[in-house]
Amino acid sequence: MAWLFNLAGVGMVLYVLRDVFHTLWHPTRHGGLSRLIMTGAWRLSGRLAAGRRASGLAGPLAMVGVVATWALTVVVGWALVYWPHMPGGFTYTAGLEPAEHARFVDALYVSLVHVSTLGLGDIAPGEGWLRVLAPMEALVGFVLLTATVSWTLGIYPALARRRALALRLSHLSRTHPTTERIDTHAGAAIVDSLAAGFSVVSVDFMQYAESYYFHDGDDRTSLARHITYAGNLADQAAGARHPDVRLSAAVLRAALEDLALILDQRFLHTGGTPRQILDAFARDHGRRSGA
Repeated sequence: MAWLFNLAGVGMVLYVLRDVFHTLWHPTRHGGLSRLIMTGAWRLSGRLAAGRRASGLAGPLAMVGVVATWALTVVVGWALVYWPHMPGGFTYTAGLEPAEHARFVDALYVSLVHVSTLGLGDIAPGEGWLRVLAPMEALVGFVLLTATVSWTLGIYPALARRRALALRLSHLSRTHPTTERIDTHAGAAIVDSLAAGFSVVSVDFMQYAESYYFHDGDDRTSLARHITYAGNLADQAAGARHPDVRLSAAVLRAALEDLALILDQRFLHTGGTPRQILDAFARDHGRRSGA
């Protein structure tokens, strides 16, 4: 029976490591566990009466939930490895009765001590292979800490870039540039800079897919609120006489199409045209911001 517990524990640890790998270090795919938690929190926030306020907390709370789930699964997994070998495979300090400290809760305690690298030593592995295994759990704990920090440091700059692009679109929409103003070298530069901004956002959605589930803040920094304007601006620039403006418009339209493809493949699954996909993105985020 002991090998069943060991097998289950090893499977849980490997599943978490696989999830961390596909969430952070193989960004062309989602981690299965993190994806479920992030999408679940996002959908729940959209159904709550609080709406906008709940959506603002959905992303950060879901990240906390993912990290907590990773840590809990690792702790329980390693405890399942330790438990069948207690008390015989462990040494106990004076004052502790081994037979009274061989329950599953004691295995959890040992696992928590090792994953947090505390090394209290009151209950320590005694068998050779367990003495090798325990430091490996400490290494996994360090991996989880590093993953949490790198995840946070990656997602928030991606959010800043997305919000900066939305603010740029907000500035343009409020100035209401006419076709004559767009049909210039300056207009071509503006449209081209927007295309570059959308290309960066597309890469961010591939690299940090979980950033999709973060609320963009107020209306001026909401990309969902202004993305329709970007499509209209591309159509407006496409009718310009200046060849550079028309070229920039074509590049912007291609960037929007690529973004729509990424959004549909990873999040929306509408199977529609690029314009329909972008409209679906605007609705998905817009209803949480009250737009």
